[in-house]
Amino acid sequence: MTVDETPVRIGLFGLLGSGNSGNDGSLEAVLDQLRARRPGAVVDAMCGGPETVATRYGIPATRLNWYRGEYRTASRVGSIAAKGLGKLVDVVRTAAWVRRHDAVIVPGTGVLETTLPLRPWGFPYSLFLLCAMGRLFRTRVALVSVGAGPIGNRPTRVLTRWSTRLAAYRSYRDTASREAMRAMGVDTSRDEVYADLVFALPAPAANESAGMPGPVCVGVMDFHGHNDERDRAEEIHHRYLDGTTRFVRALVEEGRPVRLLTGDELDRPVAAAIVDAVGSPLVTVAEAASLPDLMKETACADSVVATRYHNIVCALKVGTPTLALSYSTKSDVLMAEMGMGAYCHPAREADADRLLEQFRELERDSARLRRTLFERNQAVARRVEQQFTDLAAVLLPASGPHHALRETP
Repeated sequence: MTVDETPVRIGLFGLLGSGNSGNDGSLEAVLDQLRARRPGAVVDAMCGGPETVATRYGIPATRLNWYRGEYRTASRVGSIAAKGLGKLVDVVRTAAWVRRHDAVIVPGTGVLETTLPLRPWGFPYSLFLLCAMGRLFRTRVALVSVGAGPIGNRPTRVLTRWSTRLAAYRSYRDTASREAMRAMGVDTSRDEVYADLVFALPAPAANESAGMPGPVCVGVMDFHGHNDERDRAEEIHHRYLDGTTRFVRALVEEGRPVRLLTGDELDRPVAAAIVDAVGSPLVTVAEAASLPDLMKETACADSVVATRYHNIVCALKVGTPTLALSYSTKSDVLMAEMGMGAYCHPAREADADRLLEQFRELERDSARLRRTLFERNQAVARRVEQQFTDLAAVLLPASGPHHALRETP
């Protein structure tokens, strides 16, 4: 077999298949592109939910961590010892997995941020192992349209900085992410900014039912603040849940049907708590299991109020006027880029009265906002397409895959 005929071996790495629809949407976008641009590539994954990834996406998958209780709090001596042993075993497992590939892609998501609680020895450690082994075995590791942000915890910051430095390719989903890495001491002069990979997924048509009111989609989240707010986590969560519940109740009192959306398995108890508190048949919970499902829900809505970043992305992509209950700069940046900057509300200070005022402004301006979103989506689609074109030039050359993909000495 000639070099040109040798199939390129590509790995996908991340917290994929573990219950977060945004992570899985990013995986799906990359898989679609790989199958279109290099149908002969041999693709597999090292991920958080290998069974889900293998079943849903039809690719072989292996566990990200040897210790199955990696993301459970270890309180007993046995579980602490097992978790520590797992860190050592994962060095060998990650090395063996990386060595089998020509390139490894980390598909989007906020892998370089700590906007949600995160321990340094969790995913930051796993990402560092990946990038270090990629450099050791000359396998190109690509961080593709990833999100990043300021990191307060020193060990997490050090691991993240070195992971980024060791990666062979980096691109970001917004300028704030690139700036965050530059501020952490990473040379970003050759790193490009594109857009979130989820914008590459096909979108259903928006709701065009003349004269027929649609539901208001409210995307909820198991929100407890970011990594440096652990001491206030319950206070933040209570304020967010109370404000969101009061907002939903006010909509129901006006006779508006409300469709609750989630973006992670962790969000379902929050949705259930709101349903119980409001106690109205006008409030229902969508059983959306993927981003395409979420897009269908938001496409049928008159308007969307959402917290999780990728719930917001879904709503904006289908052109539905959206109000963001923002918990991070990434949401504010996205909303501003899509012409929706006036419609952000801080999730930490969820105020039902102010939220209602902004929501009514959103609905009054609905026709103009839909036109704006249509125009902005066209521009974003071009940037995402350029991301995949540029990535293919680096990782999927037309000839000599093994020679071109491996790091040069």
